[in-house]
Amino acid sequence: MANRLDTTTSFLDTDMYKLTMGQFAFHRYNDTPVKYAFKNRTTDVLLADKIEERELRGELDRIQYLAPTQRELEYLATLKNGDEPMFKDDYLGFIDGIQLPGYDLRREDGQFKFEVLGPWGKGIYWETPALATFNSLYYRALMKDMAPGDTQDLEIEGRKRLEDKIATLKENPDVRFMEFGTRRRFSQGWQDEVVKTLKNQAPENMVGTSNVYLAMKHGLTPMGTNAHEMDMVMSGIYHGSGQEIMESHNRFLEEWYSEYGEGLSIALTDTYGSDFFFKDMTREQAAKWKGLRQDSGDPAEFARRQIEFYEERGIDPKTKIFVPSDGLNVDKIVALENEFGSRINTVAGWGTNLTNDLGLGSLSLVMKAVESNGHGTVKLSDNFAKSTGEPDDVERFKRIFDYDDSKYGAEVCVY
Repeated sequence: MANRLDTTTSFLDTDMYKLTMGQFAFHRYNDTPVKYAFKNRTTDVLLADKIEERELRGELDRIQYLAPTQRELEYLATLKNGDEPMFKDDYLGFIDGIQLPGYDLRREDGQFKFEVLGPWGKGIYWETPALATFNSLYYRALMKDMAPGDTQDLEIEGRKRLEDKIATLKENPDVRFMEFGTRRRFSQGWQDEVVKTLKNQAPENMVGTSNVYLAMKHGLTPMGTNAHEMDMVMSGIYHGSGQEIMESHNRFLEEWYSEYGEGLSIALTDTYGSDFFFKDMTREQAAKWKGLRQDSGDPAEFARRQIEFYEERGIDPKTKIFVPSDGLNVDKIVALENEFGSRINTVAGWGTNLTNDLGLGSLSLVMKAVESNGHGTVKLSDNFAKSTGEPDDVERFKRIFDYDDSKYGAEVCVY
């Protein structure tokens, strides 16, 4: 199963939204200093006791110097946002030959502390390949301790689980999903096989993949818009007062729409709690933006609220998109389509359970922008267990955004 344990080998082996966010950062805030920090939320797994540091450093060193090839640049130039190029010539020139900022890696209490500090326009590309690398090396370490027969059984089990998912999809032809599993995949090779199998056996269900390299390889649509990182970094750029921090949220919505228009207008709602988002998004924005992505809390509850949000503003929810993307499995996706598919366009973002379901269990690894422009950043979420930031900053942001964590159920934080 060695060929299933590959790590990142292409600059495009990343999430599409890292490139769309990267172009936004390049055009507007290229030199803003941003610090990223890695965290293993699966605290009972001591990664530094499993992964060999020399092997990890070798992979990270390679990622730092992994620039797009000429063929990859030519592919990016073919992608469209409506009738316009998705990626502009100045941006393609910027990432041609790019070198990512250096990193700091150390061991602490059985875990790895991995941090990157650099200009936003370059540091933004570390997150996805770094997370995929930590994941792949962890499973590679587990595989080294297995007998050959056990590794074969693992692959057989993975294929069986995938076949079961596909059987369920075929029974539910109205289900639509995007493959979102790069960051927490079992390995690059396994994700490749999953995507290829889904393209061949469930082409009506899978509308695309977030992995740009696999989209290019398999002739699929690369899909992605933006992440919590955008609101978080903007809060550091516009940090003069609590009011300015609060206003940075809607400022981002305006600037993102100015950059990409309707084509990439799926808004992520829970950086500071969806209560605030639904108060902050204007009726005009709600009418223009294509839809919303839910990434924490109860997706069914969120869907009902999203539908109500549109109806209260005289907007037909059937013209909008609901994108659940938090810890989904095929049964949850089917249930959401059955309940809401006739009321709002439902397209799931399906990640870890799709690309890392072979029976070994998954890790909850994250890499967040923890500082922007010298200021600590905060994510509050619709599940307070997912919140990030220094305690004093978290308390300040809760006041600024009128965030009441008692309103948000702290379900088990899986992903």
